[in-house]
Amino acid sequence: MTARQARQDDEIATRIDRQPPAFGTIVRDRRLRMGLSLRETAERARCTKGYLSLLERGMRGAPGPKLMARLEAALELAAGTLSAVAAMEATPIELREELAERRRQAEAARQLASLLQSAGPGGLDDAYQSGALQRLVERLGPAGGGAAADAEGGAPVRALLPGVVPLINLVPAGEASEFTDLGYPARVADAYVQSPDLADPDAFAARITGDSMEPQYVEGDVVIFSPARDVKDGMDCFARLEPDHETTFKRVYFERGGGGEELIRLQPLNSRYAPRVEPRERVAGLYPAVSLTRGIG
Repeated sequence: MTARQARQDDEIATRIDRQPPAFGTIVRDRRLRMGLSLRETAERARCTKGYLSLLERGMRGAPGPKLMARLEAALELAAGTLSAVAAMEATPIELREELAERRRQAEAARQLASLLQSAGPGGLDDAYQSGALQRLVERLGPAGGGAAADAEGGAPVRALLPGVVPLINLVPAGEASEFTDLGYPARVADAYVQSPDLADPDAFAARITGDSMEPQYVEGDVVIFSPARDVKDGMDCFARLEPDHETTFKRVYFERGGGGEELIRLQPLNSRYAPRVEPRERVAGLYPAVSLTRGIG
């Protein structure tokens, strides 16, 4: 990494800390600074040009962790840079305010510790008389409200607590169809599912429609998916397909075609349905199912 690229990384980090930028804007600006075309960047990141264009224009949400890492490598960004942008962009304003307050408190604690360590005879008295000591103590006081309370008229922040997963929409266990998360940011929804043992903050739940995954899954079941889990052959996954923004719920198998090309077989469990085989590059995301719940209204 050159000194210039390092400075650009620092600029991005500063912008993230100050105000969360649009994920697509960061990607586009970095690409243009490097003099790369959409096609060149897509080839480097092993994704489609159309997907990258939608991402840059803010018409698609941040990609999964594997594509995120490939984008960082393609744009010569430090590992975790884009993940930090996506996480901050997806964080509700009340939690961002709480995090900012905690950063201020941490800095105040550092300054207070430094003051106490360096104070000579009369040092603390001088700090008290000047008001510096009082200001530091006040900054260390508890933040008012913040992320522990629901935002007035907004989505509850309990969605960000461990063990609580947003129920965002429906996933078809049948023919693939267009999916929408109803415009909610990551981790936010109108309904939530308890999953105390799941540590993935990006986990989400969806309600099953259709019967292609019977008898193991039936219509109305709520399945939790974890983007943090590695996808292995034979897993049941929520699949995002390009370029038509389709999704489906199927058992996944990784295969190769006659020419050695990578293929993904989306296999129904119901024998009345035929499997669907897609080129690897058309599958934008695979998120393994980690739990199943029945009887949620």
